[in-house]
Amino acid sequence: MAKFELKLPKMGESVAEATITSWLKQVGDTIEEDEAILEIATDKVDSEVPSEVNGVLAEILFQVDDVVQVGQTIAIIETDADASVAPAAPKEEAPKQEEAVAEVAQTVVAAQETAAPVISSGDRFYSPLVKNIAKKEGLSQEELDAVPGTGKDGRVTKNDILAYVENRGSQPAPVATTPAAAAKPKAETAAPVIASGEDQIIEMSRMGKLIAHHMIDSVQTSAHVQSFIEADVTKIWNWRKKVKDGFMKREGENLTFTPIFMEAVAKALRDFPMMNISVQGDKIIKKKNINLGMAAALPDGNLIVPVIKNADQLNLVGMTKQVNDLAKRARENKLKPDDIQGGTYTVTNVGTFGSIMGTPIINQPQVGILALGAIRKMPAVVETPEGDFIGIRYKMIMSHSYDHRVVNGALGGQFVKAVKDYLEAWDPNRDI
Repeated sequence: MAKFELKLPKMGESVAEATITSWLKQVGDTIEEDEAILEIATDKVDSEVPSEVNGVLAEILFQVDDVVQVGQTIAIIETDADASVAPAAPKEEAPKQEEAVAEVAQTVVAAQETAAPVISSGDRFYSPLVKNIAKKEGLSQEELDAVPGTGKDGRVTKNDILAYVENRGSQPAPVATTPAAAAKPKAETAAPVIASGEDQIIEMSRMGKLIAHHMIDSVQTSAHVQSFIEADVTKIWNWRKKVKDGFMKREGENLTFTPIFMEAVAKALRDFPMMNISVQGDKIIKKKNINLGMAAALPDGNLIVPVIKNADQLNLVGMTKQVNDLAKRARENKLKPDDIQGGTYTVTNVGTFGSIMGTPIINQPQVGILALGAIRKMPAVVETPEGDFIGIRYKMIMSHSYDHRVVNGALGGQFVKAVKDYLEAWDPNRDI
């Protein structure tokens, strides 16, 4: 029988690794082509990895909670195909197997020589490769926790730990410099939270932990500033009420306010391209495409940000279909990794929960996020050629959070003012 190497597939732009959350098949199980073998999780999306061939699961190379790099072999499947298609001839496999056994034996010996195993803590996550290097080099948990990480979310990469090991004897042990590591001493000296017999202790979910770290990192990275503006959306309110039933009959889609607001944001980003940027060190990356992220609620109460690609190129029908599709798949936990990649600016609708305004945290590495408040009936001064009068208008407050390192108050205010102007200039006779 031939052996097929199942590798971790590429899951979207900038996704380099995933965590194994569960094995759906066990060694010895028969597998059909396209049948799911295991479940994995990236930063925010859970996915299944299907088999590319028919066969029997012969070997599992990684366990649950292991972090696997894209392209790594995660399992071996025995197929009925001719042995000539196997990656290597049987005679060549024995030396490789012996080398692998010897390497594992060396790892075990090195691990036994270490006083205590290193582990991933609540603040820092270490890949199996980093853990093995730490064991081989005899690094203590305290020493490893102090190694500066240059990877995503401050993770220690292979190059980080190898560089530290190389210079280990020539300099003092490093002081923790990452946000998570720097916070550890405070966490250790803080008074413990004592739960009484009637209190319930709830373990944070994997996604909850990721979101928590993402929010802390964003606040510690960007200088958050907010601008607020009120928009009169009476024309939009009345127009939508007039056309939504016909739109549903024709397109089979519910016309909500979200795609209308997204269209205005996309136009404003086209007018102010320096809001459609990201920061990398001392350099600003001006994005060519306008990819709008929209915060969506998940069934477990967490939020996720699927992305509408090239939003400025969509008409209102296309925008509506994109918004509804992403929101539906978010609720059903069916988003793919690529659905949340590549966002250049984010919009969150806090009005859905009744809030009239909010101060959202920037979705790194973007430099701005717009919160849409609840639409409310408000008494307002209406200006007409015949004079001013008090009328009932539909009003909405928009809160614009932006990174003051690269976006000054003028740009931040002008941008949100442009969104307001597009909304208030809505054509009540517009066709759709």
